[in-house]
Amino acid sequence: MSDRYAVFGNPVVQSKSPMIHARFAAECGQDLTYEKIEAPVDGFADALHAFIETGGKGCNVTAPFKLDAFALATDMTEDARLAGSTNTLRFSDGLIEAHNTDGIGLLRDIENNLGMPLRGKRVLMLGAGGAVRGALLPFLQAGPAEFSLLNRSADKAAALRDMMAAHGAITLCDPEKSHGFDIVLNGTSSSLSGACPPLPEGLFEGCALAYDLTYGKGLTPFLKNAEAAGVGRLSDGVGMLVEQAAEAFAWWRGVKPGTRDLITQMTVPLA
Repeated sequence: MSDRYAVFGNPVVQSKSPMIHARFAAECGQDLTYEKIEAPVDGFADALHAFIETGGKGCNVTAPFKLDAFALATDMTEDARLAGSTNTLRFSDGLIEAHNTDGIGLLRDIENNLGMPLRGKRVLMLGAGGAVRGALLPFLQAGPAEFSLLNRSADKAAALRDMMAAHGAITLCDPEKSHGFDIVLNGTSSSLSGACPPLPEGLFEGCALAYDLTYGKGLTPFLKNAEAAGVGRLSDGVGMLVEQAAEAFAWWRGVKPGTRDLITQMTVPLA
């Protein structure tokens, strides 16, 4: 019998995870199935335990269940613990192990696919929500010269800075001096609604890469602003999506699938 995996969400119909993991399984010769499970908003725990009891080996978790999944974990990686949420679970011997692959996926997309190592770079992340939390540890470990946060709520950004103090230095960006960054990332949810986060004047001065973590929306307002400011490299989050899935697959199966062809296939032109 094929090993069983799934993605949980509500809604979940839009998820591309089954297609991605089917490609990975075929490439790596892995015998598994992967399905979508739309759990009731107040019934994630019951749905997850039912999945485990019927032979589930692991799952991905998307909105709105990442915090619920984290709360159910019996063991977790450092990435999950620091993020305070999980997007990947695996099950064995009665354990529910949690991992967060979002930040690893984002870092690999920037460094491997876009060819821009973070070491020695000045990096600015807009936002302080779940996506940003997941990126903090991998980004600090990559050795940037400066890693800054700029968020509408300075207190929330300060809390993340303090939380990560043992792992590396995070600075809070002064909107009056927000220029000279090599990489600027939009980690807010603004692009999902076609909006743009507040962008201080001169933000993109000297910027080599503008990256929007949202994917499949084309040239978002954030990226349009970057283009108008003369930023030479623009990217959305499709590479992050595929790379975080590849990290989850490798964590489950012990083999790392290729990602470049799938990223190319899934890329929506930035226009």
